[in-house]
Amino acid sequence: MPPRPTRLSALAVGLVVAVTGCTATDQPAGPVPVSGPSPAETTRTSAPAPHQAAAPSASPRTPGDKPGHEPGNEPGKASHPSCVAQVMERMDLAERAAQLLMVGVPADSTAPPPSAVVAVRDQAVGSVILTGRSAAGVKATAALVESLQRLAEGPTTQAVGLEVAVDQEGGQVQVLSGPGFSTIPDALTQGLLPPAQLRSQARTWGAQLAAAGITVNLAPVADTVPAGVDNDPIGDFDREYATRPAAVTASATAFAAGMLAGGVAPVVKHFPGLGRASGNTDTTAGVVDTVTTRRDPYLQPFRAAVDADTPYVMVATASYQRIDPGRLAAFSPVIVERLLRRDLGFDGVVISDDLGAARAVVDVPVGRRATQFVAAGGDVVLTVVPEQAPAMVAALVQRARAVPTFGTAVAEAARRVLTRKAVAGLLPCRR
Repeated sequence: MPPRPTRLSALAVGLVVAVTGCTATDQPAGPVPVSGPSPAETTRTSAPAPHQAAAPSASPRTPGDKPGHEPGNEPGKASHPSCVAQVMERMDLAERAAQLLMVGVPADSTAPPPSAVVAVRDQAVGSVILTGRSAAGVKATAALVESLQRLAEGPTTQAVGLEVAVDQEGGQVQVLSGPGFSTIPDALTQGLLPPAQLRSQARTWGAQLAAAGITVNLAPVADTVPAGVDNDPIGDFDREYATRPAAVTASATAFAAGMLAGGVAPVVKHFPGLGRASGNTDTTAGVVDTVTTRRDPYLQPFRAAVDADTPYVMVATASYQRIDPGRLAAFSPVIVERLLRRDLGFDGVVISDDLGAARAVVDVPVGRRATQFVAAGGDVVLTVVPEQAPAMVAALVQRARAVPTFGTAVAEAARRVLTRKAVAGLLPCRR
């Protein structure tokens, strides 16, 4: 459903008094980026940081638009449901399946590389993520994004625009820098700010991303690392806002509200939490959380984000022994469909953590990574390896043809993705 940033804003402001006094004393452990820390950052080298990305915006929205403004809502343009229905009706099964893919494109590219051309123009994937690092600045990034969006205008794409994502948390996890981009502090530092001030700063950062054509930011991190805990994926990179769920809730909600106000959709991650996991899923297989339950207080930041109608939630690739032992969260119907969708009530877009290069999924065949995620209730399969797109789309199509209930799952996931694109002004009937 379309996000309601006003609720995020109200919640962020309402938490100022309750949490401002305690965040300064929290001593959080640190975050894990998608792309990893830059080579110059040597203070924490025990584990590489996670993948990062950036996204272009074909939306008519401008950074000055009010939170909650839905581009293309002018008289004479199709409503979201009717527009989505029109686009869905024109799409065949392969096109719907391709909308469920987000593939990596190097952020420092001066033009779309051949792998991106094939994925976007020929495979018609629905989203891209800018990976690695770029210090080229806003104008150069906007030019790259515009080139990618032009690839999505061909007949094989139904003229559906791309969601372009980036990993712009701050600190060691900031893919885009250079002229026009602020240097964003790490989450621990952000967490010391009053929520209203953090929201204001996040709005500025979001507006900078929107000016570069980015539509989605893979942030904020809603994971809580308890004080004194050694945590590879989050704590070692200072990616957590605080050491207590209530303080994390205040900061993550403020950051998300600011991003929305700046014109970029936030992605709350890594559900159901990596703050107490044993390792970094980007570099380690078999990462396990042995403590989180379906009614865990550490789910509070995620619950607050869902209550505020966050548009995206990212699901982790760790396993959770006390919820669904033996299955990675991204492949678990118990975690995605029951816990996130039913228990918490989330009806937005569920995106996976990286299913391309992450060590956590190395033993799972490429096609099965996509089908297992969608079968669990997921929507957007993130792979930083664009060459995997054909195998993933083919696997989704093959299973949808063989299993009617899975075909329904693909259609529902495509509907959620296209509904989000309608809000962003990326569908032809919403421009």
